[in-house]
Amino acid sequence: MQKKQTLSILNRLISILSLLLIFSAFGQDKMVVDTLYTRNGRIVIFEDRTWQFLHDLEFDGIMNERLHEEISAREELGFVQTWDTEVCYTSDRENDLSLLNDTLWLCVLDKKYGKFVMPVEGMVTSRYGFRKGRYHNGIDVDLETGDYVKACWDGKVRYAKYNEGGFGNLVIIRHYNGLETFYAHLSKLIVQANDEVKAGDIIGLGGNTGNSRGSHLHFEIRFYDAPMNPEEIIDFEGKMCKDENLFVHKSLFTPGAQPSNLVEHGESFAPIEKKVTSNRKYHRVSSGDTLSRIARHHSTTVSRICQLNGIRSTTRLYVGRTLRVK
Repeated sequence: MQKKQTLSILNRLISILSLLLIFSAFGQDKMVVDTLYTRNGRIVIFEDRTWQFLHDLEFDGIMNERLHEEISAREELGFVQTWDTEVCYTSDRENDLSLLNDTLWLCVLDKKYGKFVMPVEGMVTSRYGFRKGRYHNGIDVDLETGDYVKACWDGKVRYAKYNEGGFGNLVIIRHYNGLETFYAHLSKLIVQANDEVKAGDIIGLGGNTGNSRGSHLHFEIRFYDAPMNPEEIIDFEGKMCKDENLFVHKSLFTPGAQPSNLVEHGESFAPIEKKVTSNRKYHRVSSGDTLSRIARHHSTTVSRICQLNGIRSTTRLYVGRTLRVK
């Protein structure tokens, strides 16, 4: 009996030592204290009581093997794209897309990953391009705080936390087509780093966090950290993907570039329409407020308020918080 226990302890130590070598190779600097086996895979427990799946630690970030091989073959470009759940941009240095002298083919939708879903259904309020003395690297879409924000394509969440650089609550998803999408200013995060998501999965609730003046979704599409005009790929008015294929060339990454189909025909963007007012109603939490009291005041129910804001009836209310009530 004692011999079996000794062998068990030795096997556990060997297992932990082998994991330490793996973590060292992947740049992990936290001490491993234990491992657990679950239905979803092996879990590693660190000294700070955090944990992570082993298969996530071994993931190298490559979601599109064909595209990665094609780019890697162009050694003169020196493009870098790692998997880092702590930073917005994963390049050791900025990837200079102006060095791309030929055209790459990117399959936006294929037989395996052929679904596209609009992140939100609102109207465009600010486009990609020069704005207020700087370049606006994404597109702003109208929403109300608490509206569902969804993943555009299948992929894996690379980043999901509050960003001090102005994005506020931010989710970044790397997709199997080789693109990354940014969803900023969220009021609540529903996913976490390394989660697998499908097109249409709810990843957060719309909001007004970070450098934002009014509730909206700031949405970006990036290729190897370089932003491109989302309207190159998405028809925001028609609520659909423009094409299942995207031909990637350096002109796409010119700051303020208009979509290729408009440039080819000498067209320009239509002006942004004024924001349409909605029948939605909000309540700003003050001292002494409870969900029951707020519900009675606005002739609604606690369950409806919880549904609209993605909260529970036991959620603690902070003074100054804005809740959607209708």
